[in-house]
Amino acid sequence: MERGEASAARSADGTLLIRVAGPWHLQAGLPSPEALQHELQGRPPARVAFDATALRSWDSSLVNFLVHVVERCQESGVPMDREGLPSGVRRLIALAEAVPERKGARVRAVSPSILDRVGLVSTRVGESLTASLSLLGDVTRALGQFARRKARYRSVDLLLLIQEAGAEALPIVTLISFLVGSIFAFVGAVQLQKFGAGVYVADLVGIAMVREMGAVMTGIVLAGRTGAAYAAQLGTMKVTQEIDALTTMGISPLEFLVLPRLIALGLMMPLLCLYSDGVGILGGAAVAIGMLHIPPVTYFQRIQASVDLTMLSGGVFKAAVYGVLVAFAGCLRGLQSGASASAVGDAATSAVVTSIVLIITACGIFAVAFYILGI
Repeated sequence: MERGEASAARSADGTLLIRVAGPWHLQAGLPSPEALQHELQGRPPARVAFDATALRSWDSSLVNFLVHVVERCQESGVPMDREGLPSGVRRLIALAEAVPERKGARVRAVSPSILDRVGLVSTRVGESLTASLSLLGDVTRALGQFARRKARYRSVDLLLLIQEAGAEALPIVTLISFLVGSIFAFVGAVQLQKFGAGVYVADLVGIAMVREMGAVMTGIVLAGRTGAAYAAQLGTMKVTQEIDALTTMGISPLEFLVLPRLIALGLMMPLLCLYSDGVGILGGAAVAIGMLHIPPVTYFQRIQASVDLTMLSGGVFKAAVYGVLVAFAGCLRGLQSGASASAVGDAATSAVVTSIVLIITACGIFAVAFYILGI
């Protein structure tokens, strides 16, 4: 971007003429005032005048630059002739001079030390954990109210949320699950064919989809689709003060807004996981039958032999937990959103990141726990 220019020249009568030219905009930055300061401090001129005939456009950057020049002239006792400046600039400089800057108001930026940074990060983490545990306690109390049928929410909202988290998510879950199953089968086929064991592609796809990938991929898809939507919805309600209105009317926002979302996603995730497992197995069948020429009957017999009910129920249980984590993260970030449009977008992004981190962490914990239990 083109930047404004400033130059100075002395005339025969000792006048220092400062010329400003070009476009002056904050985005382009300010020219260095060192040359002008050298002219003022070296041999003070008889007076200072300005020439702005070549000035095209300007904003506060020009005023900021000229205020520094005026301060140097006042410190040196050099008179100034401001007639060469635009009238708007002259008025703004006069306004700046009318209210003198308080001594010590300018604070020099100091780069924080490593200990300061560690302390700030630790404080943020502590505040985040405190907020998460507080919301977890409130949600637990709301679930108790729901179990006693005393929770205040609208059944129509719950049904609508169930439809949004379940039926409306089927297209993207179908696409992702089919592709993941196909990729597993293709990668496994390339390796197993080297040993003449291509038939075991069915075992690979079945175990991977039922034990881990069905629940994990469905959870990640819903984290980006539903969890972000929950954060954006609650964040927008906070911006428009709808949550404050509910509190004013004596209605708990957790029971009215958070609880239906937790229930909806907790109920739909196991069903979507079962659907994802089936579609992923069909995706693997497409590769196994089309690429390895494995008979369909043989493929599904291997699936039936490798996948048992314990494995299937373990994957469904994981999916239910992942669904609750996604809903919890989305609602948490939505309630923590700031009161601006950009803050709502940041809350949605943070909800997706938090959900994925929680899903992967829970997946690792489940892997260790299931290994210890022998599942």
